[in-house]
Amino acid sequence: MKNLFLSFIAACFTLLACAQAPSISILGDSYSTFEGYVTPSTNEMWYYEEPGNRTDVDDVTQTWWWQVADQGGYRLCVNNSYSGSTIGYRGYDGNDYSDRSFLTRMDHLGNPDIILIFGATNDSWAGEEVGQYKYGGWQKGDFYTFRPAMAFLLDHMKKRYPHVKIYFLLNSELRDDINESCHTICDHYGIPCITLHDIHKINGHPSVEGMKAIARQVLDVIKQ
Repeated sequence: MKNLFLSFIAACFTLLACAQAPSISILGDSYSTFEGYVTPSTNEMWYYEEPGNRTDVDDVTQTWWWQVADQGGYRLCVNNSYSGSTIGYRGYDGNDYSDRSFLTRMDHLGNPDIILIFGATNDSWAGEEVGQYKYGGWQKGDFYTFRPAMAFLLDHMKKRYPHVKIYFLLNSELRDDINESCHTICDHYGIPCITLHDIHKINGHPSVEGMKAIARQVLDVIKQ
């Protein structure tokens, strides 16, 4: 009877600790996907648990965001990542990517304590035009260039998620105009821009080593 009571008390403390742990949500592209851990499940994936994967990452515990949650003591709230997605509406070969855009998915991140936005990679790779800086009065047509779309993303998310700490993760090896745009717009909205460096990649995507480097660099900032 005594052992049963002690087990009950231990379980209560565990539940209390879990309830109090801060939560993180991810808004991302292929770098943040893993089959079975993305909401909604219809989003396109890059990382899978299967032989012959396109990188050496084949276990969810190897992803950057799982390591951030595990090592930082966070709970995962929502991971809304979509492989190939852009922040702006213009995608590869000039196609309309509004259906998978960060702007389309930004309202579906649950109720986290921290939001990590990891984007701009496909905007850079797809050759999306940066356009002009614009911080208000947006029209739908503005979102087919990067700067207005990026500004609207951060403006909306600050209003949509008050009292939530938001960080923007900027990939390495992107176009100079995309890098400059991200820093300028993040500075305008007071959102920390975590500029990643020395990320090992296979087929343009983080390897196991690269995922570890991303996690370390993110934790160095958000745990300060």
